Amino acid sequence: MAESDIWFQDPYAAFAHGREERGPVFAPALNAWVVTRHGDVLEALRRADDFSSANTLPMDEDLSPTVRAGLAGSVGGGRVVVNSDGADHRRYRAPLLAGLTAARIEAVAPFIAEQARDLVDGFAAAGRIEFVGGFAGPLAAAVIGRLIGMEQDEIGQAVHGTYQALSLHFLPVGEPEKLAAAQGFAAMRSMFDDYARRRRAEPRDDLGTTLISALVPGDGELTAQERHEVVSNLQNLFIAGLITTTPLLGTMVLNLLRHRDQWESLCAKPELIPGAVEEALRYDTSMQSVRRVTTAPVTLGGVEIPAGATVLVALASANRDPAVHDRPDEFDITRPVSGRQLSFGHGPHACVGAQLFREEAKAALRVLTERLPGLRLAPQEAGTMGRSVIPRDGSLHVLNLVW
Repeated sequence: MAESDIWFQDPYAAFAHGREERGPVFAPALNAWVVTRHGDVLEALRRADDFSSANTLPMDEDLSPTVRAGLAGSVGGGRVVVNSDGADHRRYRAPLLAGLTAARIEAVAPFIAEQARDLVDGFAAAGRIEFVGGFAGPLAAAVIGRLIGMEQDEIGQAVHGTYQALSLHFLPVGEPEKLAAAQGFAAMRSMFDDYARRRRAEPRDDLGTTLISALVPGDGELTAQERHEVVSNLQNLFIAGLITTTPLLGTMVLNLLRHRDQWESLCAKPELIPGAVEEALRYDTSMQSVRRVTTAPVTLGGVEIPAGATVLVALASANRDPAVHDRPDEFDITRPVSGRQLSFGHGPHACVGAQLFREEAKAALRVLTERLPGLRLAPQEAGTMGRSVIPRDGSLHVLNLVW
């Protein structure tokens, strides 16, 4: 297998090889340094001043003038929590922490359980389902939409806009397709712009209001620049809640069904569900790595990395490091929960939605094991993964199941 292919087709083999080196390895096929060992991953995530999150995502200005014209008239596209550092990052992150408290997640838990049950009710009699589009995606969208305080039609618009944004910035499609994606993404931005103006006029007890009030204190009409910032962060909140949770749920179910004995144990012993969620996250996380850029020449794991270098901090590799995890390549839902898996990152940029995902995953497994214990992979189903800027980022987008 060519070096360029292994990072996408067999990343865990590539990670294992990388961990045998004395520190981060440079991957020419990715034009990036890859951090593979658990200790080095932790250190890189903690050293946010040296390993910057700024300039790690494509921006509107990176698009061609023709494609950028499709965004004309819309606001948004500015810095957000995932691609900012320092004071800006803390400012964007604070309202998310305030809005995703344990109390708020506990309050939304009955809604999550109800949505999971309703989704299964809708397809249980059919005997088959494409799980990502029929359960994981709709559940993730409903939950983040509920927390933000969106109407049902707004959630639908935001889901469509999210996938237009991915096509626009990440997929290798032609100019006509990118222009159409830009126009679809602009419609999503306009929807969030309208939402922000409504919430400014009539605040509510929801995450959207919390975010708007924190970024722009007071009750005055939002200026053009304030709208730009608010919409950027609202759209990021929705997109993050959708495109991380959806593949995580899918990959979790895929690996449980690949290990039939463990699925059957889970059906018989629902008390194993919390541990199953943690093991699914450790064994095959959907966000395989996070991107950073060095702000100066740095040394990590005894290896010198130049300034301005792209660094992929491999969370998935850290989760399989035998120096930390016993039998790391085995999927075992009875494994003691160590708290050392890094699927949600670590340090200043650790995922603020980690506990929300855990609640969604537990609700999903409860209803699936209760209602569909005979669930299994459709014949010849292996799960269709997407390719992305992050090596084999686990974007499971097709998973056909039968029962």
